Amino acid sequence: MSDSKECSSSSISSSLELQNKSLKSADSTHFDEYDFVLEPEIEDEDEDFETSIDNYSFIIVGSNKGSGIPGAVFNLTTTVIGAGIMALPATMKVLGLVLGIILIILMGILSEISVELLVRFSVLCKASSYGEVVQHAMGKPVRILSEICIILNNAGVLVVYLIIMGDVMSGSSHHMGVFDQLMGNGAWDQRKIVVLVVMVVFLAPLCSLDKIDSLSLTSAASVALAVLFVVVAFTVAFIKLVEGRIDSPRLAPDLSSKTAILDFLVAIPIMTNAYVCQFNVPPIYNELEQRSPQKMNMVGRYTTILCILVYASTSISGYLLFGKDTEADVLTNFDKDLGIRYSSVLNYIVRIGYILHLILVFPVIHFSLRQTVDALLFEGSPPLSESKKRSLGLTAVLLVLIYIGSTMIPNIWTAFKFTGATTAVSLGFIFPSLISLRLKHLGDLSYGEWVLSWLMLVLAVTVSIVGVVSNVYSLESKS
Repeated sequence: MSDSKECSSSSISSSLELQNKSLKSADSTHFDEYDFVLEPEIEDEDEDFETSIDNYSFIIVGSNKGSGIPGAVFNLTTTVIGAGIMALPATMKVLGLVLGIILIILMGILSEISVELLVRFSVLCKASSYGEVVQHAMGKPVRILSEICIILNNAGVLVVYLIIMGDVMSGSSHHMGVFDQLMGNGAWDQRKIVVLVVMVVFLAPLCSLDKIDSLSLTSAASVALAVLFVVVAFTVAFIKLVEGRIDSPRLAPDLSSKTAILDFLVAIPIMTNAYVCQFNVPPIYNELEQRSPQKMNMVGRYTTILCILVYASTSISGYLLFGKDTEADVLTNFDKDLGIRYSSVLNYIVRIGYILHLILVFPVIHFSLRQTVDALLFEGSPPLSESKKRSLGLTAVLLVLIYIGSTMIPNIWTAFKFTGATTAVSLGFIFPSLISLRLKHLGDLSYGEWVLSWLMLVLAVTVSIVGVVSNVYSLESKS
């Protein structure tokens, strides 16, 4: 109850304080600096403020210039569609087309529900970050745990980005890199050197930006490049399907052997990893122009629809194109003749375009990683935007550690199957469910939302336990 009182009193006092400041400003000669001031439309003083927050006008002080709905959608979509899309065709190979598509849609819907619940309770508690709303619901120790999950998840994702860049540009043990195909053997065969150059020349300058709104344009470009990849892959698959040159795909999972069952259990956590974006919801909401819960919910719904379409198209087309030969990173499959005209040109467009996409996505994920590390290590310090030295120092240290990690992890499947079963499922489903259940009296949680919260919690915990056990067992079997 203490947490609810704290949230309630904080919400009311903050509103009154902003109101007073706005009215004072209206009497001053500087009133023209403000766009408008709206007071809460209170009909009954005894009405519970928290349970009707969506019916209150949002008090805006100052110009509140930030990103519009399109910019917020691009930033949130960029958080979702990253390297995970490259692993989805391989999960389709394991799960089969029917179950795979069902899970893509189901995970998208559940993720959208968790985003809306997170937005509601973040606003009620005036939380500016994922960790803050977790602390309001479950205390500081759980907040620290959630921040550690964000750090591990985001660092793991960024490591995967660098692995893919190395695989595509310099090649791997089974596939040729873009540089090899274009220029033959040379210094660019050294993937560690190539990745280091990309990090210093392209990633470091983008990661040094201190506001996520500054990345709206790069996020839009990255989404466009991801769509380009989907269009090319889907077009090639459609042409080959019409010409009858695609083998019959697997429609259901293969559970005929112990190895196949283990692959099936490992693939499901990888699917849950695909929609994790909740850690970036509070900062994107805070920089939304004339923000309100309804507007952020629109952002979440547009993002979910776009991501479901992109994921389904990529998964189906990638699996149809390469069948049983689909790699964990499907991008590496695009080093061979696709069997249609202009195949080599399309291969280069797909691979180079997606590398550019990852370069533009990288700073968006890095932003939340840096913010979380700063909150954990420098609690109570001024914001990073007010301390350029601390911001650049954290950026440099994190980039070095991520680079080292990319040289030690063998492939993206290894990274995704562990983060998907632990940090990703926790951030995407476990913590948002617990927040809504613990603070249900503040947000007027309906019976249906209460049931969905419990359903997400039970499913997420089950997937996490099964995924971790399966991962450990598969490693022991291989060893």
